[in-house]
Formats: sequence, structure tokens, C-alpha cells
Amino acid sequence: MRSAKRRIWGAGCVLGALGLAGVSAAALAQNAPAPPDKVVATVNGAPIKESDLTIAEQDIGSQLQSVPEASKRDYLIRFVADLKLGAQAAEQAKLQDAPDFAQRVEYFRDKILLDDLMFKEGAKADTPEARKKLYDDTVTKLPPETELHARHILVEDEATAKQVAERAKKGEDFLALSKEFSKDPGSAADGGDLGWFTKDKMVKEFSDAAFKLEPGQISEPVKSQFGWHIIKVEEKRTKPIPQFAEVQDQIGNYLVQRAQQTMLLSLREKAKIVQLEKPPAPAQPDGSAKAPAPAQPGASATAPAPATAPK
Repeated sequence: MRSAKRRIWGAGCVLGALGLAGVSAAALAQNAPAPPDKVVATVNGAPIKESDLTIAEQDIGSQLQSVPEASKRDYLIRFVADLKLGAQAAEQAKLQDAPDFAQRVEYFRDKILLDDLMFKEGAKADTPEARKKLYDDTVTKLPPETELHARHILVEDEATAKQVAERAKKGEDFLALSKEFSKDPGSAADGGDLGWFTKDKMVKEFSDAAFKLEPGQISEPVKSQFGWHIIKVEEKRTKPIPQFAEVQDQIGNYLVQRAQQTMLLSLREKAKIVQLEKPPAPAQPDGSAKAPAPAQPGASATAPAPATAPK
């Protein structure tokens, strides 16, 4: 669960090269006896320790997904070895004497400390009890929502759509017509099957037409930004409330992000932040777009979900 909670604030692999890996390792070892940190390899005499592999695994976890389990340890050793080789070469080139080097070290130190603070706050908020309470208080009280199981045939022009719709309404097999005519690569081979969906999951024109149909009915041609659709509704039902096991990870992610955002906003409110530079003047009302608001550390910016095109 730790890796899920840390993903928002993962530290870059440059930290090891800067000699800062020990800061994060200390946070990981809080309140636990330190295990023997054995040396697993050396690079020009410099040791690679077990703790280096642990930190590297947290740093590049996404890269390891395609690495076979039996090869992961060797992959990590080679990764850290390359990191140390690069750091040694950089030191020989005196890159650590660059004017901004100390400032960059300070920046990444602050970033690691913030990372650990965010993790601590998220771990405190995401408990089995908190997950279950949020599920009971919100998910189980969701209003009933209708969803459809439907198929569609997507064609490029109205004339073809009318011909296909007429053939379907006369009783020709809808699945066969979809395989023959549909231009939707995601569903044509499967007879145009779109699975179950609620009204907000499809573009408006499609949903408006589909949700007027009863099971077994076939629509007239419907135009959307993707082309012309012929829709057949297979089933209609009230969307079942998801079971706790299906959504508990999403709930945990929400609890973590909410706690992190709340803590950071609280810190801001208590702090005295003085911006010495004047902010840019507001744009004149000439129709130009407004500048986006600054992103909040710890908060994954969530844009409104676009309508899903029928596949």
C-alpha cells in the first residue's frame, strides 16, 4: 500500500547521485529497528547497499512492471551501478562545484522531506475503518441510476446509416451488420457491443437517443462527432451499487489525497508567505484566455472527465 500512497510525490533518481538517498531511507525506517544494510555490489570500490535497492525500487517502480520478477533484483543492481558510475564521472568533472549545485541539493532535500511528510499524513488517514466509513456514508447512498447494455453500428454517412438501420429493423442480424459495416475498431468485431454504461458516459447525441429506447428496439440513425450511429438496446437496469471490495482502493486513494491537500492548505493558512515580485496584471477583457491557477503540490489536478465516445 505504501507505493500507492507515495506515487504523487515520487523523488527523482537524481537524488541518489546527489547523495541524498539517506534522507528518504531514514524516513522509511522510522519507528522500526534498522535491519543489517548489507553491501550487495561495489562500483569502483563504492558500495551498493540493500537500502540503495529499496530506494531505487520506489523511485523507478513503473519501469519494473515489465521486468520479470526473477530479474528485478539484478535490474535494480545494474540501475544503481549506472547511477553511481554517472555520479563518479560527474564528480571527476567537478560538476558539484557548479554555482547552482548546492541550491539544487537544497531543493531536492526539501522535496524529499515534503514527500515523507505527505506519506505520513496519507498513511494516517487511510485506514480500513476510514475506508469502510466513507463507503457506508457515500457510496451506499448514491442515487439510483439507469444504465444500458447496448450495441451500435458506426458509419461515415447518412445514406449508409439509413440503409443499415432499415435492414436491422427488418430483422437482419445486428451483430452481422455491425461486423460488415461498422467503422468502430473497438466494437465492430464484437457485434458493436458497448457493454453497460450510464447516460453520462457517452456523447450527448448518442445518450439522448439510446436512453429513449427499450430493450430490443433499434434507433433511427443518430449523428455525433464520430459519424452516424445505429443503436440497439439489449438490456436496461438500475445500476447496482459497487461492492466495497470493488472500490476500496479508489476510496483509499481519495482519503490519502484529501488528507494531503487538507494538511498543505492548513500549513499555508498558518504561514506568512511574502511574494516580493508583483503578480502580472490581470488580462484585459479582450477574449483572451485566463492563465491557469497554480497547481497544488500533493493534489492531482482533476479535469472534468470528457464524454466517452461509443466504441
